Amino acid sequence: MKEIVVISGKGGTGKTSITASFAYLGGGEIVVADCDVDAADLHLLLEPDFKTAEDFYSGVIAKIDQDACTKCGKCAEVCRFGAIPVIDGQYVVQPLDCEGCGYCARICPTEAIAMNLQNVGEWYISTIKTGSSMVHARLGIGAENSGKLVAKVKNEAKNIAEEQDRKYVLVDGSPGIGCPVVSSLSGANFVVLVTEPTVSGIHDLKRVYELVKKFGIKTGCIINKADLNNTVEKEILQFLSENDINHIASLPYDETFTEAMTNGQTIVEFGESRVKNLIEQSWDKIKDIA
Repeated sequence: MKEIVVISGKGGTGKTSITASFAYLGGGEIVVADCDVDAADLHLLLEPDFKTAEDFYSGVIAKIDQDACTKCGKCAEVCRFGAIPVIDGQYVVQPLDCEGCGYCARICPTEAIAMNLQNVGEWYISTIKTGSSMVHARLGIGAENSGKLVAKVKNEAKNIAEEQDRKYVLVDGSPGIGCPVVSSLSGANFVVLVTEPTVSGIHDLKRVYELVKKFGIKTGCIINKADLNNTVEKEILQFLSENDINHIASLPYDETFTEAMTNGQTIVEFGESRVKNLIEQSWDKIKDIA
């Protein structure tokens, strides 16, 4: 079983649309993992049934027992995050401000503050429209620890792939280079970088590749909307060549992408087009070199 991770240095490159197309083409060979937990939207194209759902707990948050609180104010004095204001005469912890450091609980003279496990989201196991399994999640508003939730999603996807004897785990990673991206890359066999021929596109491509290079993972690149700027596309191709990154494909700008998404479909199931053929070729190429 091999793990293929699709990421991008920035949002808006078409990463998720391309990943969804690969998921459709992969069919019964794959288990899908949507690790873009901060802004998950792969489900919009793959129609998961959300048959299994579980809460995800990570980190702690302070909670004040108002019956035991003497309103001495020491907790508010030591809180570096300003998370314990006075509301209606009571010291109250603001969940979005609390960092879970626990200092307030340690100095409370009446032990009125408890550090409770925090529910930061949900994760799901679904069957998608191809009949394959998909593991995905939703991070709560303002919640942290997205890297841990990504790890949970990936581990569950791997377990299912092993149980079902699937050839691939296909991961839709987050854009950028933050903690969830690092978690997505851990243990991967092949990384697909999706970029676009813009100034920010090539800048963020170089930045995310610096991260991928530290993991020593084989890498390929798809240039989406490649014909929007031929000069920048040439710069990207030169960068790929200099760093021995596989150039998987250059996809032209095609409004069929938008039409397909409007109909809740991937471009490879929407009808015949030049982009469909190139994505099909890309998936075959990825399987050959992963």
